[in-house]
Amino acid sequence: MAEATDPLGPVDRQALDEVVTFTSELIRIDTTNRGGGDCRERPAAEYAAERLADAGIEPTLLERTPGRTNVVARIPGTDPSADALLVHGHLDVVPAEPADWSVPPFSGEVRDGVVWGRGAVDMKNMDAMILAVVRGWAREGFRPPRDIVIAFTADEEDSAVDGSGFLADRHAGLFEGCTEGISESGAFTFHADQGLSLYPIAAGERGTGWLKLTAEGRAGHGSKVNRENAVTAVAAAVARIGEHEWPVRLTPTVRAAITEIAALHGITVDLDDPGFDVPQLLAKLGPAATLVQNTIRNSSNPTMLGAGYKVNVIPGHATAFIDGRFVPGGEDEFHETLDRLTGPLVSWEFYHREQALLAPVDTPTYAKLRAAVEKFDPGAHTVPYCMSGGTDAKQFAKLGITGYGFTPLKLPPGIDYQALFHGVDERVPVDALHFGVRVLDHYLRTA
Repeated sequence: MAEATDPLGPVDRQALDEVVTFTSELIRIDTTNRGGGDCRERPAAEYAAERLADAGIEPTLLERTPGRTNVVARIPGTDPSADALLVHGHLDVVPAEPADWSVPPFSGEVRDGVVWGRGAVDMKNMDAMILAVVRGWAREGFRPPRDIVIAFTADEEDSAVDGSGFLADRHAGLFEGCTEGISESGAFTFHADQGLSLYPIAAGERGTGWLKLTAEGRAGHGSKVNRENAVTAVAAAVARIGEHEWPVRLTPTVRAAITEIAALHGITVDLDDPGFDVPQLLAKLGPAATLVQNTIRNSSNPTMLGAGYKVNVIPGHATAFIDGRFVPGGEDEFHETLDRLTGPLVSWEFYHREQALLAPVDTPTYAKLRAAVEKFDPGAHTVPYCMSGGTDAKQFAKLGITGYGFTPLKLPPGIDYQALFHGVDERVPVDALHFGVRVLDHYLRTA
């Protein structure tokens, strides 16, 4: 086996080449998830399964719905008594409008040391890293210290009902022994002020509370006074919800994030001081504030309205949809506040709900995640953070699996990783993929 030319670890050159090839080829497999079941992940699942099988790793393909395919495989560790680790990534991607892109979004083009296309960071890059790492192990004859369960899932970009939800509900046995898991999206370079390179590693997720609001009124002619107008009622509720200022609620992960990020900026904080002003502190942290500002409180953003069929007819029914998110421990407050903001004329229900997650950051596991990143970028600073959105970790948490966001990428200044998620011209540098393979390989060898 030919070693990589640098002294950064045992990853072979073939693994570094394969991660680029796999990322590009997976992007070319269009797995756009438009919601409502409009997606077909099977070609990407078969691609991943074939590459596992080529390495002597037996994959299992599973479907709840034809074409919505998941792949699960287990690599036995050297210590059968040790807890297993889940390493997972999703195969679907959000839609892309080709006219908005500099390159065709499903070309997987590699240009000037960058891989372009939908899924380059969310998250076919991580899928490719996983494949490259475990295939390298097979060539080397290496076995990890504990069982590694690999899962490539469908439907993460919608409800997960055909993906991780299906696997957790119907195939829990495949994840026997798994106590922890890693997936998107953390351990990426965040360039802050003062030349600081931060690597946020996720240890929590806000919960998902997508809401449907409904107002029932009295239908009538548009020219007549109507005090039971459903449109008026739902519009007033939407305005109240959209304008609501949620109070600050700091979880342990966010407290740790604020404390560490502030210290790196030379600021000492006392979050236990009742008069401490968190928003005022964030204003002093420059770009780094974006790592925490969306997770210090619940949120509720109106996103859709529906009512009526003719301008001179007052409809008897109106609806609205709200993208709500709640911090770990904040769901009761979320419920109570929505009851108050919607008022007596509007009812609400969950259109989609997922739990909030909180993972400890003072554990040997988290220390190893930090160490793996800092080994390959010694000048960097890893920090904990909570994701404002959600991932498949929510579903696997139902099996007792503690999830961390860990998709390592070393990014140059000028590439805004967070903006590329679901954005135009999604792309990832080849060097970042190589860094990710090395870090992932090192962590899994020592996990």
